Amino acid sequence: MPAQRTNADEIRTLFSRAMSEMYRAEVPQYGALVELVDDTNHETLRRDEQLRASLERSDELERLNVERHGAIRLGRADELFNMRRVFAVMGMQAVGYYDLSVAGVPVHATAFRPIDDAALRRNPFRVFTSLLRLDLIGDETLRLEAERILGERRIFTPRALELVGIFETEGRLTAAQADEFVREALETFRWHSEATVSLEVYSRLHDAHRLIADVVSFKGPHINHLTPRTLDIDAVQVAMPRRGIAPKAIIEGPPRRDCPILLRQTSFKALEEPILFTDAAGARAPGTHTARFGEIEQRGVALTPKGRALYDRLLSTVRQAGATARAYDTELAEHFRGFPDDWAELRAQGLAFFRYSATPAGINACKGHTLPSNLDELVAAGFLRYDPIVYEDFLPVSAAGIFQSNLGNDQQQNYAARSNRAAFETVLGVEVHDEMKLYAQAESDSLEQALVQLGSPHLARRAMA
Repeated sequence: MPAQRTNADEIRTLFSRAMSEMYRAEVPQYGALVELVDDTNHETLRRDEQLRASLERSDELERLNVERHGAIRLGRADELFNMRRVFAVMGMQAVGYYDLSVAGVPVHATAFRPIDDAALRRNPFRVFTSLLRLDLIGDETLRLEAERILGERRIFTPRALELVGIFETEGRLTAAQADEFVREALETFRWHSEATVSLEVYSRLHDAHRLIADVVSFKGPHINHLTPRTLDIDAVQVAMPRRGIAPKAIIEGPPRRDCPILLRQTSFKALEEPILFTDAAGARAPGTHTARFGEIEQRGVALTPKGRALYDRLLSTVRQAGATARAYDTELAEHFRGFPDDWAELRAQGLAFFRYSATPAGINACKGHTLPSNLDELVAAGFLRYDPIVYEDFLPVSAAGIFQSNLGNDQQQNYAARSNRAAFETVLGVEVHDEMKLYAQAESDSLEQALVQLGSPHLARRAMA
């Protein structure tokens, strides 16, 4: 009897569940966050039947409870290259390029995630993966020492890479191999309570930037947060203190809206955890390290390039105003009055991406009848429905804001160097996917399918032109 095979979607689900269980055991407050988010989502869906119906139409309701994003920080080029290979086994590809150096964080990054609609509906697991930019360490002696330390570690088990090779050769793993792969790959993301450096070296790395110390000082890239998705982040923010969780001062991203856009995030501050360092004699010396934190996110509609340009412009004006945390929400809401908060208007102005579907009324009407000749008339007649396409990616300013608030608000850096996407893609081994093209393709595919259902292939071809 042949060995049972498994596919990338199944492996991704196995891995994300195992990761969640591991992180819940390592960081008990993560479990409290998940419970809070589950309770909030249940109440939100109970109150908002329209939201529930939209999520059901888009097949997004089932994915809500399994949805997670994590974040890791890598130190070497070959670590990023092999991480891409590991995530490929789970059907996750590199999407987007993020330069966080402009916000004072010495990394650039991508997000590994599924890219097609079917895989996203199964499990939209994402991992925001940063690579340390050693070139941004100004102290040459410290930079060379960091390179030496990183050069001595191996973050993947030999068996994990062996199983990756089997997957690359055969295109899939057996069920037994998939279980073994999950166990082996999980070792890369475990927390290490023992540092690989002395407390003196750690302190010098820490003084250069806390994130540098986090990346360089340990055996591997421990998962530093795992994020559930809520349908009402404002309710979560208010409820966190009642559950003994202290949230950060502001919610990162756009303001609260009737029509959510992009991504909003909040978190609790990173934990100060006991660490054993080495001393000059090789003995263990106690210390502490701050890295892991809890995060919650609320996802809205993906914006078109036009919509994203408007968002970036409005957010920039708010941040330049330099409002205090107490006044920030008010300033944010005031500035974003310039961003339409109505689904029909967002669609009419071409600010957001939508998934189209033929309605039962439209399918019935097209039998032996001539339907309206353009999209707007089909929508107005109730023959064509549109639902927001969920934003599956990240926001560099928000990511930097979360990083900084958990690394310490007192530490700000200004780096002269800027974006280096070409270098990032060289070490990654592939070009990153353009998220805008992915959303545009999802929208056009759904529209074409809906119009064919309505018996209007000529309109479909014209719409796609």
